[in-house]
Amino acid sequence: MTIDTKDMLNSILSSISRIDYVRPDDIPNIDLYMDQVTTFMEKELASSKRHEDDKILTKTMINNYAKNNLLPPPVKKKYSKEHLLVMIFIYYFKNFLSIKDIETMLTPITDKYFDTDKDFDITSIYKEVCELEKSRIPEFEKEIIRSYNTSKKSFVEVPEDDRDSLQLFAFICNLSFDIYVKKQIVEKLLDNFPDLLHSEKKNSNKKDSNKDTKKKK
Repeated sequence: MTIDTKDMLNSILSSISRIDYVRPDDIPNIDLYMDQVTTFMEKELASSKRHEDDKILTKTMINNYAKNNLLPPPVKKKYSKEHLLVMIFIYYFKNFLSIKDIETMLTPITDKYFDTDKDFDITSIYKEVCELEKSRIPEFEKEIIRSYNTSKKSFVEVPEDDRDSLQLFAFICNLSFDIYVKKQIVEKLLDNFPDLLHSEKKNSNKKDSNKDTKKKK
């Protein structure tokens, strides 16, 4: 049986071009109960499911996120717009990061920017990150095409009956290696994340101290 990898590639590229994110304006400005949260997430993130019966978020998941300090606790059993934005971050990160790594990454952000009266908050961060990621889609499409073309040059000397499946295997390996390397980088960055934040805080305090000293002069 011949594997039409070209059609499959076109289908993949088409799905990538349609990748979008949940916009903050689409999230209700009123606090939601748990059932309302899971219903909203199921609707808004349905396109990211691999299988129809996959669950986006369940009550158990949300409770565990709060217990593990990934998510600030609800207020009177209700979740704010900012809660939902943090849940969306968690939803994507949990595909390739451990709960501990997600906590390491999100805790400094939620501690400083969650439920703040400042203009720059969780919503601001979410928008900036999502727009940055959205802008990278054309770059990803080109990289996938390069990976596909590279795989098509492999196993050229094997019998034709086996070539398609082995080239598909090579294509999957190419993409998987990319994920593996990036995951290693992310984990290495997270291992140093607390120290990096501490260093930045010290530098910031030092700058503020210098400013105060100059003012006194």
